Amino acid sequence: MMHDFLSNNRIELARRCRVKVGERVGRSATEAQLKDGIPLFLQQLIQTLQIEQTPTPMDSRRISGPAGGGIAVSEVGVSATQHGKDLWGLGLTVDQVVHDYGDLCQSITDLAVERDAPFTVDEFRTLNRCLDNAIADAVTAFGFQRDLVQADASALESSKRMGFLAHELRNLLGTASLAFSAAKAGNLSLGGATGSILERSLSGLEKLISSSLEDVRAMRSKAAAASVFSLADFITEIFAAASLSAKQHGCTLRAPQVDPALALHGTRDLLIAAVANLLQNAFKFTRPGTEVMLTAVAAGDRILIAVADQCGGLASGVAETMFLPFSQSGADRTGIGLGLTIAKQSVASNKGELTVRNVAGHGCVFTIDLPRNQLPT
Repeated sequence: MMHDFLSNNRIELARRCRVKVGERVGRSATEAQLKDGIPLFLQQLIQTLQIEQTPTPMDSRRISGPAGGGIAVSEVGVSATQHGKDLWGLGLTVDQVVHDYGDLCQSITDLAVERDAPFTVDEFRTLNRCLDNAIADAVTAFGFQRDLVQADASALESSKRMGFLAHELRNLLGTASLAFSAAKAGNLSLGGATGSILERSLSGLEKLISSSLEDVRAMRSKAAAASVFSLADFITEIFAAASLSAKQHGCTLRAPQVDPALALHGTRDLLIAAVANLLQNAFKFTRPGTEVMLTAVAAGDRILIAVADQCGGLASGVAETMFLPFSQSGADRTGIGLGLTIAKQSVASNKGELTVRNVAGHGCVFTIDLPRNQLPT
């Protein structure tokens, strides 16, 4: 049986995999990977094969995952996910993710031929399922780490909301490309887990393009429509629109009077959207029955627009990540984690800065810092 063959030859198989890794140009491995990576997968494969020989063969899915992928937590998936992250950290490519598992498959096949070890069709199917699921999870983790870094860089560099939409398109296309490369290099069936990733990515790409074309066109027009406008009128308009939303969330919105002589120069609609995103975030997380404060004052040659809530304060480390795309730290996950990222980009495109200050035990204050201007006479 295959599990006996693997158990008896695991040291030799691990040795052969190390040799193959060492022979590949540009591939390196840490001591931990050499010690734990291949032996861990072999052990998981052996356990899967052993369980499939029992009266309850489906129990093996908790180790190897189901055929065809899908949403399921498995031991193979967890370790493969870590493997994908490790390879990204080493600066390698998606091809290396596939090759690592291909090395093991080739080593098993070569040694079985050399020692004339007979395997059944079902055992080969199990081997392919474990490899397919491991590759799919490793590629997904590799792509996520890559896209996370790219998303962070894009959020810092982008000056328009349109840039963020383009980034979403690139993420989906990048994941689809990774899955296709994995399937092609690993000679995998598109009916498996890797094919499912490709299908989901292409479907998401189609939906995003269809729903965002008009938004992108509108954003291009708005980006060019910079003007000087009254800060007082700006806050009044936002307050009127946001008051209803505050009531729906069970809180109140207060906005002290603004000096009518103060003015801003920028893209008004983008800045309205930025403040609106901050208010919606405050309404979502402030404690029921509390007050959200919207203030706008001058500080030298700057205008400071602040949104203060009473959420109880931020947990440790949250402030450092909350402006990243898809970052959600609270229990309410009704959004998709883009509001603060878009707000930061909109403010940056108007030569401003968006920051957050934690008031421990009370709440947090988001502040938009913009250049001060004069109203035309």
